[in-house]
Amino acid sequence: MRNEDIRSKAEQSITKKYRKKIWAPFIRAVKQYELIQEGDKIAVCISGGKDSILLAVMMKMLKKYTEVPFDLKFLVMDPGYNELNRKKIESNAKLLNIPIEIFETDIFEITDKTEKYPCYLCAKMRRGHLYKRAKQLGCNKIALGHHFSDVIETTVMAMFYGSQLQGMIPKLHSLNYEGMELIRPLYCVREDDIIAWARYNGLEFINCACRVTEKNSDIDSKRRETKELIKELKKTNPNIEKSIFNSIHAVNIETFPAYKKGGEIHSFLEEY
Repeated sequence: MRNEDIRSKAEQSITKKYRKKIWAPFIRAVKQYELIQEGDKIAVCISGGKDSILLAVMMKMLKKYTEVPFDLKFLVMDPGYNELNRKKIESNAKLLNIPIEIFETDIFEITDKTEKYPCYLCAKMRRGHLYKRAKQLGCNKIALGHHFSDVIETTVMAMFYGSQLQGMIPKLHSLNYEGMELIRPLYCVREDDIIAWARYNGLEFINCACRVTEKNSDIDSKRRETKELIKELKKTNPNIEKSIFNSIHAVNIETFPAYKKGGEIHSFLEEY
C-alpha cells in the first residue's frame, strides 16, 4: 500500500470507524476544557509513541476543519534515542505527513547516571526543554499526548503510592515559562481505543525508549501494577474507569480533613 493510501486510511478511520471513540472525545475535551483559542500557536510534542503520533494527526486534521484559526509546530525532542528508534520516528512522520522538527538534548545521558528518581528527573527535563524550544519558535502552548487512561492511573498511583489525592488536569500554566501553557487534547480518549486505531491501520510505533528501563525493567512496575489492578476491577465493575474520572471532577472538599492549595496545607479545623 502506498504511503498516501496508508495516511488517508489512518485519517479517515479517525472520523469514521473511530468517530465515537476517538474523534468525538477529542473534540469534547478541546471544547469542554477550552484548550484552543483563536490565534494560538501550539507545539505538538511527539515522543514517537502511539499517543503523541495520534495527537499530531488529529491536531493537523482539526486545524484543517475548524473555524477557529490556530497554528501548529510539530516538535520531536531527541533525548538520546538509539538509531533504530530515531529512524522509526522519522519514518512514521513521513508516512503520516507530519512536518516534524527534531532537536537534540543530552537527557538520557544525564538520567542514566542518576540513581535516585531518574524518571522524575527525565520528565522534568523533557518538559523544560520542550517549553524552551516551543517559546523560541513563538508558540504559546505545548500539547502532550496524555490520555484518559493516564488520568485514571495517575489518580490511583498518587493515592496508593504517593499518599495523596492528586489528579491530572487538562491544561495548566507553566510556572517557569511565562505566557506558556500545557494542554492535553487526548484527555477523554481511552488508551485501548488508541491501540485499536493503530492496529487497524497497521501502524507500529516505538514504546519506551528510555535507557534506564532498558537496564531495570522494574523501574515502571508501579504503573504496570496499576494497569493490572484497574483491568481486574473492570471485570466486576466495567464502569470503574469512568467512576474514577468523574470523581476527580466532583471533589467534595468539605469531606476532607486537609487539603493543599498554593503549596500550603489547610486543615478543616480552619473553618470548623
